Amino acid sequence: MAALLTFLPNPAALVRARFQSWWLSKLTFTDSVTLTQRNVYILPTRPGWMMGVTLLVLLVASINYQLSLGYLLTFLLAGSALVGMHVCHGTLRGLSMNLAAPHAQYVGATATVEVKLSNTRRGTRHGIGLSVLNPQDVDIEKGRERHWAWTDVPAQGSSTVQVAFTPRRRGLHRLPTLTAETRFPLGTFRVWTIWRPAAQVLVYPAPEAHPPPLPPGEPRSGGAAAALRAQSSGEFDGVRGYRRGDPMKLVVWKKAAKDDGQGNSLVVRDTQQAQRHELWLDFTQAGSGGVEQKLSRLCAWVLLADKLSLDYGLRLPSLEVKPGSGEAHRRLCLEALAVC
Repeated sequence: MAALLTFLPNPAALVRARFQSWWLSKLTFTDSVTLTQRNVYILPTRPGWMMGVTLLVLLVASINYQLSLGYLLTFLLAGSALVGMHVCHGTLRGLSMNLAAPHAQYVGATATVEVKLSNTRRGTRHGIGLSVLNPQDVDIEKGRERHWAWTDVPAQGSSTVQVAFTPRRRGLHRLPTLTAETRFPLGTFRVWTIWRPAAQVLVYPAPEAHPPPLPPGEPRSGGAAAALRAQSSGEFDGVRGYRRGDPMKLVVWKKAAKDDGQGNSLVVRDTQQAQRHELWLDFTQAGSGGVEQKLSRLCAWVLLADKLSLDYGLRLPSLEVKPGSGEAHRRLCLEALAVC
């Protein structure tokens, strides 16, 4: 019976989710927002409710026993709570927030969003926190707790806050909904706002941890040579070991930078072979697993070929990227894998 109850939905959670979904649908997407009375909300916290109950008990006792000092204490505490409510609401009201979209990331890696908080008034705004509204929508681990980034915004100045989240799937996605809140100065009231950024983030497939060697090269059109085979070290045959007399301009310096100290890792481009063969990273040659596993292997191959400074092309079921090399070509291939 207990196991059955754990699978039953919580009615309160369902109602809350429905209300939140309806509420978020009313908000517009924007990368810059200025907080006003229309988009800032306030409610008492648990300590605030306890303080209210305490004030009620003190008022009843003061009336019952005609305690002048009881009245003084009750109204002094009530006045402090009202002033704290006004200050707490004013900490967010009038604040401007501007977002800088994050760079592309891999699935499972942490993406960081930079938010600039600008303050035009003469007083410092204390204890402002930003976080992702629903961590379970972007974090891999279910039930992961929300992480806050806290800052103080100086008078007539600005402060930058970095909000981190972990994308769960590849592709082009909108940034998660953000929330900002403060409980300054007494902690008896919580003032918050909800913000839906318009920026998007591109998420690449997670590269395979231990990919197999690169596939063999394919003969260029019109070539008569057979396809080269991958070396036992897992390197494409478009490169070979350094020989005395080889021009230094043909040395693959990215590979040399990974030297283990033995002095045997210098490799050069085999131009004669490279003229006759092309390295193609083909979706059909990426193993027999599912689509995501194949894309993960292709991502690892793209990174490996780029590290070796090889010319390589990419074949996908709906797209083909011609052979090339360099940072721009690597980014083009990764983008193709992300939106495939």
